[in-house]
Amino acid sequence: MKKRYAIQATIVTTIAVAASALTIAQSQLEITSFSRNGKLSWKDTGGTGTNRAVQWSPDGTNHWYSWKDADANLTGLGPEGTVDVPMFYRVVSPDPDYQATEHYTYYEKLPLFDPLTPLDTNEMRITFMGSMIPLPVRRAQAEMSIFVEVGWQDDPSDSFYHGQPVDQFVFDMGAGVSANYAAAKVGYRLMDKVFINHLHADHMSDLVHTYCFGPASDRKSPLYVWGSGPTGIESPTNSNIYYDDGVRAFCSHLREALRWHTESFSFQPTAYEDYEAPTQASWGLPHEPLPVGEDANNDSYAMVPIELDWRQVGGVAYSNALTSVTITHFPVIHARKGSMGYKLSWQTPGGDELNMIYTSDTKPETNCVEQARNAGKGVDVFIHEMVVPPEVWAYKNMGLNAPPSEDDPDYPEFQQTVKAMETVQNSSHTTQGAFGYILKQIEPKPKLTVATHFPTADDTVASALQSVKAHCPEVEMGRDLIWSFDLMVLRVFPDRIEQCRAAVSDYCFTPPVKLSGKTLPPKYNDGKGGGDPFYQIDLSSEIPATNEFGEINYRTDGY
Repeated sequence: MKKRYAIQATIVTTIAVAASALTIAQSQLEITSFSRNGKLSWKDTGGTGTNRAVQWSPDGTNHWYSWKDADANLTGLGPEGTVDVPMFYRVVSPDPDYQATEHYTYYEKLPLFDPLTPLDTNEMRITFMGSMIPLPVRRAQAEMSIFVEVGWQDDPSDSFYHGQPVDQFVFDMGAGVSANYAAAKVGYRLMDKVFINHLHADHMSDLVHTYCFGPASDRKSPLYVWGSGPTGIESPTNSNIYYDDGVRAFCSHLREALRWHTESFSFQPTAYEDYEAPTQASWGLPHEPLPVGEDANNDSYAMVPIELDWRQVGGVAYSNALTSVTITHFPVIHARKGSMGYKLSWQTPGGDELNMIYTSDTKPETNCVEQARNAGKGVDVFIHEMVVPPEVWAYKNMGLNAPPSEDDPDYPEFQQTVKAMETVQNSSHTTQGAFGYILKQIEPKPKLTVATHFPTADDTVASALQSVKAHCPEVEMGRDLIWSFDLMVLRVFPDRIEQCRAAVSDYCFTPPVKLSGKTLPPKYNDGKGGGDPFYQIDLSSEIPATNEFGEINYRTDGY
């Protein structure tokens, strides 16, 4: 916060002296400067790396406030009144408000980035819209989703977005991610190609939101959903029951389950006049893209599953000659057969190849290692899941800060919880130590490795980094390895990778609608090309805007 008050040099000197005296006594901290414009500099002569806080006081006595207090005191002021303003400052160590379980300091220090910034022509941009394991559910992190964009097409007529990516993809769509897509100003028209790694709810829950509300915004074309074919598992043994548990069956049932919604919204346009549906050849698909149900292949309520043979290593899921993007898939080990990882490769206009791997959830396995080696070429970004050890998972899910002692009444429950977490781990996940072992096997190393699907905070990251370093002591946090967090942005170029955090509003509205053509009349229309919002509703109990005497009950303009 910048002060908007003129401060005498004598006061500044007093502040610096006071700050120095306080902090040296507490943490070997040396104030190196305090300038007239309020810039405070210091260094930690002890090299402790302790978290610190700058506090302020209006009088320099015992009334010291945090910046959160300052924000509450100094914003939203009325036309008149009085308020305490910052005049004295000090640095305190440790920060009295800091909790290692409540911060991800690495992410908080990344530079802010406007997500509306057009991509460079040779840029691949990866944004983590969700980054969390489903248990626990937390406000700080939505469940898994990664948005990948490549290249840029300028549009001088577009005063808001100024163009759009050459191509773009959604990988997974877990619960809570829709808010992050909206905050990052990603319109529904860019969310038409969704690659699901497996059909657990934390990887596809918000697909419902995207499918249902996209046509009411600017996705006036079908929703394409990639996923695995049927597992072929007898469920259970000797039952002779084989479920149709692939993505086509999933989309078919989902489409029918959402019938009430889609019909009720179909007084609005849901299709372009001139939309050309992709073909197996144009998108390099394993089969022709056919909608489930009876929807037309140009309608935005058409759901089009692209079913992949999950057994294939390096099978092609998408290969678009026009955009130079190829996405392949490979099996991973998670909970049930059919789980897959994806590798995206893009040839830039300059001829360079940029690539990323997203394994999603998996036990330690060899396919991702070979994919990351990439025939000796390596990859730019390797995104792999990680979970905390069962012991940590257990005590945190029990609301504890550490494992209970053996004489603690909670110890038997703790042991049971650890065993339960071990069962989940053995079925599905890569712990932090196993993650380090996997990374050690990959040569050449990825330019950047990202651990995801992880309850990220300073305490969990510090523990995980130690486990990884036990296998890869040369790995440096930030340079080689990071942990993902919601709205973390990776800007991948042929010669570098820039890490940022998206600057967004918590109070955003839907991104501005950008239509790309003339729409067809809606299903429920007035016969003149417009929508009929009354056809599907019963108006017998309606309170009209004007009563029988012509008196206004309420304004029709909404005010």
